[in-house]
Amino acid sequence: QVQLVESGGGLVQAGGSLRLSCAASGRTFSSYVMGWFRQAPGKEREFVAIITWSSGATDYEESMKGRFTISRDNVKNTVYLQMNSLKPEDTAVYTCAAGNYFSRRPTAYVYWGQGTQVTVSS
Repeated sequence: QVQLVESGGGLVQAGGSLRLSCAASGRTFSSYVMGWFRQAPGKEREFVAIITWSSGATDYEESMKGRFTISRDNVKNTVYLQMNSLKPEDTAVYTCAAGNYFSRRPTAYVYWGQGTQVTVSS
């Protein structure tokens, strides 16, 4: 079992920044890949970024490249999502997940956190 707890969401003005954290615990969580997803009201869950615990390899959804940065701290067992130049359309619930495969598909992920709300005002 892997437990994931997100934090760091909140209200920010357009152009601002937020850093989300995802604290992981449980057996063998380091064997998983970690992804961030988001879901806005009335929309489907959307891939944001992914990182591997081992090598730190990353992948991003195209529209977020250059604005968002995913990273991990293997000592603190925490994955971060640094979000800069935020736009109102970035408003969503952001959730981290642990999966077995390096994939953008939500179905590849086994464990999910509870999510954290990010609201970007114009």
